[in-house]
Amino acid sequence: MFRHQGKSRTLKHNLQIATVLSFVAGMVNVTGFLAFHQLTTNVTGHFALFIHDVAGAEVWKGTVYFLYIFSFLLGSFLSGLLIEKYRNNRRLNVFVIPTMTECLVLVAVVVLGYGTGPEYADMLVCLLLFAMGLQNSYVTKISNAVVRTTHLTGLFTDLGIDISHLFFPRSYPQRKRLRDNIRLRLFIIAFFFAGGLAGGFFYSALGMKLHTLLLCVLILMTSLFYDNFRYTWIRARRHYKQKGVVHRR
Repeated sequence: MFRHQGKSRTLKHNLQIATVLSFVAGMVNVTGFLAFHQLTTNVTGHFALFIHDVAGAEVWKGTVYFLYIFSFLLGSFLSGLLIEKYRNNRRLNVFVIPTMTECLVLVAVVVLGYGTGPEYADMLVCLLLFAMGLQNSYVTKISNAVVRTTHLTGLFTDLGIDISHLFFPRSYPQRKRLRDNIRLRLFIIAFFFAGGLAGGFFYSALGMKLHTLLLCVLILMTSLFYDNFRYTWIRARRHYKQKGVVHRR
């Protein structure tokens, strides 16, 4: 799920990582909105508000929205930097580093959220946007820009285009690939929605508040552990099979 890249990556791998990360993004989005009344998984709205304040000669007021945008950008930059820096290290799954960093940032938001007042809310929003920038960057790198999990505007655009292509079989004869793309986009949308519902339920109905983000950390850590365990098990099985073949010869 996290390890396969390029030609070795299949639809199953993309569906797995899309399920996990879009669900987490949905939870973070709702939790951030309920806690701070700001969207924390994309920057489109923040950019519009920034332009609105600048156009109204309220540049200082718009600075906070610029910081939101910059935080997302910084998270994306750091994720790409870490992946490229450790790409040639065969002993290391390079995507573990940005994922673990995302987990640490989410934990930091929980700790700081209960130790600071509302005057630090903007800083916590910046941290959540930084975490989502990290996530969107590394899932884009893993899937070769096929999977994006933190915002839905582009997804609905691509989904609409793919559905329209179904009506022109002569122009788009690769029907299986087209159906796979539609399925993947529907998975991302569905699990982002499910994550949002879960985030709202845990935050409000169960009264977990910011502790809801710890569930996101648990999901990410469990996914990493499962991925690493499965990879180790498959390698060990192949090793013993090869050893057995050599022994019989």
